Amino acid sequence: MRKILLFIAALCATAGCSDRAIHDGKPGGADWPLFRGDASLSGYTDESLPKRPKLLWEFKTDVRTASSPVVLGGVAYWCDRRGMIRGVNIEGEQVFEYDLKTAVEATPMIYDSTLYVGRIDGIMSAVSLRRNDTIWNFETMGQISASPNLFKFNKRKAIIIGSYDNLLYCIDARTGEELSRFRSGYYINGAAAFWKGHVIYGGCDALVRMIDCKTGIQTDSLLLEAYIPASPAIMGDYCYIGDYSGNIYKIMLEDGKFVRHKKIAEASKDGGGSFVSVPAVSIDAFYYISDNRYLNSVSRKNGKVLWKYLLKGNAGESSPVICSDRVIVCTKTGTVSILETFNGKLLWEYDAGEPVTASPAVIGKHFFILTARGTLLCFGEQKKTREKDTGRGKTLSLSSGKHSAAGQNI
Repeated sequence: MRKILLFIAALCATAGCSDRAIHDGKPGGADWPLFRGDASLSGYTDESLPKRPKLLWEFKTDVRTASSPVVLGGVAYWCDRRGMIRGVNIEGEQVFEYDLKTAVEATPMIYDSTLYVGRIDGIMSAVSLRRNDTIWNFETMGQISASPNLFKFNKRKAIIIGSYDNLLYCIDARTGEELSRFRSGYYINGAAAFWKGHVIYGGCDALVRMIDCKTGIQTDSLLLEAYIPASPAIMGDYCYIGDYSGNIYKIMLEDGKFVRHKKIAEASKDGGGSFVSVPAVSIDAFYYISDNRYLNSVSRKNGKVLWKYLLKGNAGESSPVICSDRVIVCTKTGTVSILETFNGKLLWEYDAGEPVTASPAVIGKHFFILTARGTLLCFGEQKKTREKDTGRGKTLSLSSGKHSAAGQNI
């Protein structure tokens, strides 16, 4: 029993734990190296979006993908459903290709020129981007749909990954050796987030769990009303997470405990509010999708709804990303929208012409959108006056919608 409970203890026996994984846990510059950008899965970056975004190029593969893109050194990487890993640079040129020869749905993670990705066959693979070769494979007993996260201290690095075998694994990033594991009550579909030396994750047993990285012991758990297919988002000492029914919770974190929690959004009465997206959190507000169609901005201070925007289609699994004073969100209809964080005003829209279920990746005044049909779109600053054409591959006119002072689409 003690062996099962010893989760990540080996990692932190000799040094204090750090939440700051890749690049101090903050995205920026030419990197967006893991799902949601940072180790806390906040979906927030200080990077600014282009003031006048323009499609710079598109890279088509015609192979379906469920992955979101990750970026290292200006190169966007993803893995399609057939197991092909591709890397495309900021100029739209493919510079990397590696075939895992098996189905993949999970978003990968990159650290130290190594790409880590979970596979449907239950194997976690570490692939060298320099040598174009597999470094190691780690086998679990269930499919891996979760994105990996990285914990770093001193010179040791460990991968945290959940599986459908009901286990959360801690794996040595260099060797692929299992360091420890923790058993949950059911499947783990979402990624684990880090907070002050603790791992926080939700499971399909409807429990949110917190594990102390120094002792490896679960310090607290919280039962929600429905199972949790998505990941938590953390900012400061608060965790924001949704269950599949569509309820959104705000949980206060203190001393390794869930000290208080509050349901801040109710599930839809018609049952249409299932939640698979991850909230995005800034210093002042958090943003989440409700009823599959509305992007909501809510004050973190008082829980007041600041504005609500009706999207042009079901958002599905795509999660919003906050970029300084703007928020970007995608839908299954292929609409990419940028709104002002202050009042929800629509600033820009683009029709990708293909469904989008992935989350955006943002780097240095560029952003990447990956469609479900395997097309990577790169947007940057538009130098000339933008056109007002509509249709496939065109920027949409911003005069087509009206907004109230609160940003409600009417």
